[in-house]
Amino acid sequence: MGAAMLERRKLVKDLLADRGDLMVVCGLGSPTYDVAAAGDHPLNFYLWMAMGGAAMIGLGLALAKPERRVAVITGDGEQLMGMGGLGTIGVKKPQNLVIVVLDNGHYGETGMQPSHTTGGVDLVAVAKACGFADGLTLTDKAGVARVRDLLHKGKGPILVNARISNAETPRFLPMRDGHAIKTRFIQAANAAVS
Repeated sequence: MGAAMLERRKLVKDLLADRGDLMVVCGLGSPTYDVAAAGDHPLNFYLWMAMGGAAMIGLGLALAKPERRVAVITGDGEQLMGMGGLGTIGVKKPQNLVIVVLDNGHYGETGMQPSHTTGGVDLVAVAKACGFADGLTLTDKAGVARVRDLLHKGKGPILVNARISNAETPRFLPMRDGHAIKTRFIQAANAAVS
C-alpha cells in the first residue's frame, strides 16, 4: 500500500466541508461513521447491512437525479464486494457521480483481514477499464482540494481511491432506523436544488 496514508475521519470531514446539496451514499461501517461524524445531514444515505451496494445505490440516484451531484463514500472491502457494479456504472456513464473509496487495505468491520487491494488489486485501473471518465489515487493532503472540486464539478463517473491509515477510529453511530433514513433522504433529495 505504500507509506503515505491519510487519516480517514479528517479526510471525510475535509471532503464534505461546505457540501451544499451534495447527495452522499455511505458504505457500511467506517465510511458511515465518518460521514456522520462530519455532520449529520438529510442528504446522507447511511447503509446498514448492504455490503457491496453503495456504488449501485449511487448510480441509481445519479441516473434519477441528473441535475444533482452524487458522492459515494465507501471502503475498499465494500467496493471489492461490489466490483461488478463498476462495469454497469462505466456503461451508464453518469456524469454527476463520484465514488471515493477509503482504502486501508483491510476488511475493517470483520477483523482487519488484508483486502485484495493489499494484494495488488488497483481499483482505479479497474474503474478506468470499465469506462469511468476519470480516476485517481489520493495519498496526501495536497490532493484533497482537487477531490473536493471533482465532487462538485467533475465530469463522471470518477473513482477516487484514497489511501488511508488502518488505525482504529472510534465509532460514531448515526441513526439506524432504515425507514427514517430513507424518508428523510427522499424528502431532501426532492427539494429544490439551491
